[in-house]
Amino acid sequence: MNYANRIRLILSVLSVIALLVAAASGENKKGSPKKETHMTSVYDFKVTDIDGNDVNLADYKGKVLLIVNVASKCGFTPQYKGLENIYRQYKDKGFEILGFPSNDFMGQEPETNEQIKSFCQLNYNVSFPMFAKISVKGRDIHPLYKFLTEKSTDPNFSGGITWNFNKFLIDRKGNIINRFGSRAEPQNTETIKAIEDALK
Repeated sequence: MNYANRIRLILSVLSVIALLVAAASGENKKGSPKKETHMTSVYDFKVTDIDGNDVNLADYKGKVLLIVNVASKCGFTPQYKGLENIYRQYKDKGFEILGFPSNDFMGQEPETNEQIKSFCQLNYNVSFPMFAKISVKGRDIHPLYKFLTEKSTDPNFSGGITWNFNKFLIDRKGNIINRFGSRAEPQNTETIKAIEDALK
C-alpha cells in the first residue's frame, strides 16, 4: 500500500470514528430532556405559590382538585366568590382549588403576586391556595398548563385556554376528568355534580 492510500485509509477510519462519537453524543442529548419533560400526571409538577415558595403538586395526592386560571380585572372575576363558597363547602371532604393568576387575556391581571393576594383576600376572602402568576398559553406557557391543554397528555379535555377562569377537575388519582369553560359558574349544577361524584 503506497503512502497516498494509507493516508486515505487513516482519514476514512477517523471519519467513521467521528460519526460514531457524534451519534453517541446526539443520543445522550436527545435522551436527557425526555427524562425531564416526561410528565404523566399533574403530580409530576412543581409550582410556586403566591408567597414565592416551591410546592410539589404531589402534596395533593388523594385529593380532588379544581385547577383554575384567574384574573383580578375580568368580567368573570366575581367567580372568586363562588370558588371560595365551594371550597369551604367541600374542603373537609378532600377538595382543593388551585388558583393560577394569568395576564394572558387583555392584560386583565396586571398586578404583582402580593397585590393579587391582597385583592383576593380583601374582596372575596379567598382561603384556597393561590399561586404565582404564570402564562397559560403561547410560547411562555407554564409546563403544567402545557400538560393540561395538549392532546398527547390530555386527550379528552385538551385545547387552548379560552379565557380567564377555565377550570380543570382532577380526581384523587391525578387524572383529568372534566373541564369547564369561563362561563360555567363554580356553583352551577353541572360543576357541583362533577365535584361530588369525584369526591365519592
